Amino acid sequence: MADVPGYAALAESLNAQGLDVAAIKAALKAQKIETPSWGYANSGTRFKAFAWPGAARTTREKLDDAAMVHRMTGIAPSVAVHIPWDKPEDGDYTGMCQYAEQQGIAIGAVNPNVFQDDQYRLGSLGNPDKSIQESALDHMLECCDIMTKVKSTALSLWFADGTNYAGQDSLRGRKRRFEEGLTQVYKQLPANGRMLIEYKFFEPAFYSTDIPDWGTAYAWALKLGPQAQVLVDLGHHAQGVNIEQIVTFLLDEGRLGGFHFNNRKYADDDLIVGSTNPYELFLIYNELAGAELGHDEPSRSCARDVAYMLDQCHNIEGKLQAIIYSVLNCQEAYAKALIVPRHTLAGIQQNGDVLAAHRLLSDAFRTDVRPLLAQVRLEMGVPTDPIAAYLASGYEAKIARERGLADASGGFQ
Repeated sequence: MADVPGYAALAESLNAQGLDVAAIKAALKAQKIETPSWGYANSGTRFKAFAWPGAARTTREKLDDAAMVHRMTGIAPSVAVHIPWDKPEDGDYTGMCQYAEQQGIAIGAVNPNVFQDDQYRLGSLGNPDKSIQESALDHMLECCDIMTKVKSTALSLWFADGTNYAGQDSLRGRKRRFEEGLTQVYKQLPANGRMLIEYKFFEPAFYSTDIPDWGTAYAWALKLGPQAQVLVDLGHHAQGVNIEQIVTFLLDEGRLGGFHFNNRKYADDDLIVGSTNPYELFLIYNELAGAELGHDEPSRSCARDVAYMLDQCHNIEGKLQAIIYSVLNCQEAYAKALIVPRHTLAGIQQNGDVLAAHRLLSDAFRTDVRPLLAQVRLEMGVPTDPIAAYLASGYEAKIARERGLADASGGFQ
């Protein structure tokens, strides 16, 4: 098998820096990115979802599309589901799991929906109405049962709960309702399951959000137990927040459960990951790779068990190409993080040479790793240029012809 153009020269350069190219390639081949079922449907902004020819209309069509992304990239072997958006047409979750496996993928995280129904206008677990709290709790317990049926190991929780006005509700009361509800859900997790608690500092609530930051999610994870961890969504932070520092802290505490990868210019824009700030994505992966390759516990074990998931809404740019691009951007950021000469960097940091340390890290970010990634894909037996291969496959035209222009779905109108 001949090497791809440019790979030999890059490998020689990396070897000269004392890096193990074979180990880097092995890590890239083991990388996994979970795609979101709702990303394949006609979903979009809070204001309008534009229909796209061929967008998935059913759960099986979403699974078909996810399988296509995995065939093109080789590193997207699972798909997250959102309940009830992904309730199978026949109600058979075991059958849905089997269908996914037949397509060469698996069901990943299960996401309960406790925000779209009218009853959740004032919240779900934080709602002052006991009957609505119980309704939300019942749905999350149902999702724990679904986890077993689809062989999922992650319950991914995001809440729209909060208040819009001072005095609207008791902030202490909402905190306690949440703790009580989460405790009941935690007790029903499958034995091998994890509860991933997501946070968001604003929107759709604008005065207070019941899980406003990573510290709140972390505090509750500690109270709940070892199966509870924090989920970091890149869009759920104020401007200028140092997300990689949050990631490092949670890794060191063994409480980083997973990511919802996306990108934002202003708020929770849910754009293609790496499209606005690729340097931030690299810096996040740099911390993850450093922990994964290091010897410090629990950071090392935690890093190797992180759930890497996309959470994006492709409203104007189509579906599968955008998701493939997101997967490739994660792959590129990880590759750049893997080529950081960590032993050299640690020595420079110890000596207090500020600019030398910064330049060494920046040089890794500026390195063109595309030949390395193309070589890895060649050795994995997937297309060296996944987007070009997808466009040449005819799949886009096929699903547009067979599915047509569907109504908005995936919970959006």
